[in-house]
Amino acid sequence: MRVKLVPIEISYQQQILEYKQEFIEAGDNMDGTAGLQLTDDFDEWLKNIQENGSEITVHEGFVPSSTLLAIEKSTGQLIGFIDIRHRLNEYLMQCGGHIGYSVRPSQRRQGYATEILSLGLQKCDEWKIRDVLVTCNQENIASAKTIMKNGGILENEIILDGRIIQRYWIHREEN
Repeated sequence: MRVKLVPIEISYQQQILEYKQEFIEAGDNMDGTAGLQLTDDFDEWLKNIQENGSEITVHEGFVPSSTLLAIEKSTGQLIGFIDIRHRLNEYLMQCGGHIGYSVRPSQRRQGYATEILSLGLQKCDEWKIRDVLVTCNQENIASAKTIMKNGGILENEIILDGRIIQRYWIHREEN
């Protein structure tokens, strides 16, 4: 693996802001970033991630989750994000699933998404999440391929807000 998953810390603030800017300039979605695209207040965003990491302090309407950075081991560069939800609510059961992830536009088509999802699935193993739901928009062929490379089996497609969402399950064996 070329990347490692690490907790978000203030020391990564500049790289995170550059990551966000790259997505804004590309006009792309920042999946798996715990709402980074929705705020300009880094400290508030970081506080929300910390609070949503615990069953005790999770915000109403959310589920406990772990948002992690995918850092390239040799360079220390922020390559991607992954958000792992420890359980599902009704919305996530339809659209969102257990895992959301993204790779910065300048680093796509290099296999990073497959590695990031694989590492995220290892985290699911640690947390005893055996059946992992991962979803993507039907037109996101790259994401569908990434999910299938990691063992995803398409269950169905649903229409939500005019979009076709593909729902994939990845079964994890108990080790």
